[in-house]
Amino acid sequence: MTAAACELAVAPAYDFRRMTVADLPLLRGWLETEAWRLWWGEPETELENLAADLHEPAMRLWIVSQDGLPFAFMQDYAIHAWDDHPYRDLPPGTFGVDQSIGVPAMIGRGHGSAFIRQHVARLFAEGAAFVATDPDPDNARAIRAYEKAGFRILENQARITEWGRSLLMLAEPV
Repeated sequence: MTAAACELAVAPAYDFRRMTVADLPLLRGWLETEAWRLWWGEPETELENLAADLHEPAMRLWIVSQDGLPFAFMQDYAIHAWDDHPYRDLPPGTFGVDQSIGVPAMIGRGHGSAFIRQHVARLFAEGAAFVATDPDPDNARAIRAYEKAGFRILENQARITEWGRSLLMLAEPV
């Protein structure tokens, strides 16, 4: 068993359930938190975008829970489903992920890297070739969490996308 697999085996288990329209009030509250406001856009616009993404077949939106407590949001998507995606230069079969913890008391306790690792393992089991993410280069906490979850920085300079500056990171199956 690899070191990453051992860590996953002893890490807390997280539940991922598909997000529904009924979860939008929960997301609205999370979008108002200080941590989300730092890295996401204006809450009302972001909520509208998330509501629209619920109907996008190439995207899966998730509510992450531990011991029955919903505490985070995660999404995954097939990058090549969009002809104009800024990361379409990545290999076919690459999935993108984004996440954020909505419950402030859960931040800084290792949950981010643990649930990201768990979800990325699931994507690889489902056949993803690679998994990419693109935190803001100034978001040191997210970058550390992604590195702990098995991602490596792919490019040393930020890309400019429609979402702002981003640091491209990639996870590969082990």
